[in-house]
Amino acid sequence: MKATSLNHVSVHADDLDASAAFYREFFGMTELPTPDFDYPVRWLRLGALQVHLFQRATPAPEHHHFAVNVDDYEAAFLDAKRRGILDGGPRALPDGSVQLYIRDPSGNRVELDWPDRSTLDPEVFGKLPVVPGDPRATLYLDR
Repeated sequence: MKATSLNHVSVHADDLDASAAFYREFFGMTELPTPDFDYPVRWLRLGALQVHLFQRATPAPEHHHFAVNVDDYEAAFLDAKRRGILDGGPRALPDGSVQLYIRDPSGNRVELDWPDRSTLDPEVFGKLPVVPGDPRATLYLDR
C-alpha cells in the first residue's frame, strides 16, 4: 500500500464564519456541502483539493502550516500586507521559487508559494533574501 495523493487539510477555526469568509475572499475558495459531525465544520474547495475548517476548543499550532500556489503573487502579497496578516517572507529558495507566510483569522499559518522569483516586480518585492542550501531542493516537483 502507498498513498496516491493529498485529499484535504484540516484547519482549526475559532470562528467558522470568519474563517470561511477569509478563505473565500482571500483565496477565492468555494464552500462545499458538509456532513454533520460531532463538532462544527465547513469544507471549502481549493482546485481539486479541499480545506476543512473545524471548530474545537484548541489553539492553532504556531508553526504547522499548509502551502498554496496562487495565480497572482503580487496581488496576494499586497492584499496580505494591506490586511496586516504577513508572517514572514517573502524569501527565495535556492531553486528560485518564492515563499511567504500569512496568518488566517484563527492564527493558522498559511504559506504562499510562487515558482519563479525572476517574474516578480522588484519595485514591489525588493531584493528577496535567498535561503541557503541545495539548489535541487524545490517546492515544484513537476518542473
